[in-house]
Amino acid sequence: MSQSTGNVLALLEVLQARPGLTGPQLAERLGVDQRTVRRYAAALADLGLPVRAGRGRYGGYRLAPGYRLPPLMLADDEAVAVVLGLLAAERLGLGVTAPARETALAKIERVLPDALRERVRAVRATLGFTQPPKEQVAVEARHLLTLGEAARDRRRVTLSYRSWRGEETERAFDPYGLVFHAGRWYATGLDHLRGEPRTLRLDRIGTVVLGQDRFEPPPETFDPVGHVVAGLAAVPYRHEVEVLLRAGVDEVRRRIPATIGAVEPAGDRARLTCRAEHLDGMARMLAGLGWEFEIVRPDALRDEVAALARYLSGVAGR
Repeated sequence: MSQSTGNVLALLEVLQARPGLTGPQLAERLGVDQRTVRRYAAALADLGLPVRAGRGRYGGYRLAPGYRLPPLMLADDEAVAVVLGLLAAERLGLGVTAPARETALAKIERVLPDALRERVRAVRATLGFTQPPKEQVAVEARHLLTLGEAARDRRRVTLSYRSWRGEETERAFDPYGLVFHAGRWYATGLDHLRGEPRTLRLDRIGTVVLGQDRFEPPPETFDPVGHVVAGLAAVPYRHEVEVLLRAGVDEVRRRIPATIGAVEPAGDRARLTCRAEHLDGMARMLAGLGWEFEIVRPDALRDEVAALARYLSGVAGR
């Protein structure tokens, strides 16, 4: 799409958002002279868009009252941005229960000019990703929208929830924020059933009803993302692990995600505390970091590290 066509569409956007701007005001916004503004307005009129130019103190450019604009008008870069966003959302696992991505892409392609439609399809057909797609854990779009509205407006909700054990409960919930992490949607907030801040998975929510009761916002120091990540790191696995790493705390935190465990200073070393279901995997992770380390607990982890060392020594000797 040429630059002049893009500017004509920019004028249309301004007329929708701020009807009644004068020629000088529009010229300043678009970075052109007033004569060019008149030319852009004439181009819109040639396309069948009823642009009116009023005179006098309260004059200015505006669309005819009651005129309904086409539902979508995208420039090249805008169309590519939308399409890439939808494709990336699928790759990240940002799914909802309905086939929203395909229907949205179809609607966008249907209203694009022929030449731009083919260019966008070419991008879709040739685009590759270095990461495999995330597991699709679809959620109900209406749950996502309701909880987002409740968190923004500080309104309590009533919801039904299924725990990881399969237990069904009804609870009042004050949502503080929504978090998307590792292919799943989470809501964090005050759970009145438990009487404390909790993290709920959206795919385990059965129903959500937006109430009228308002709730007090959380402390400014409350971080929804940090709360979700810390909660996932505290999932009760079989083994509790504590290891001292001969590395700086900041360096360790860059290498080990917060979902793995907590890292804190311990003299000239960093203390890693976490939980693990299988100690052989923990031994491989520690060896792969490349730092010297000292196992504080459990003793069974020492046996797994020794077994890994014997295996690697055997591989090296073949």
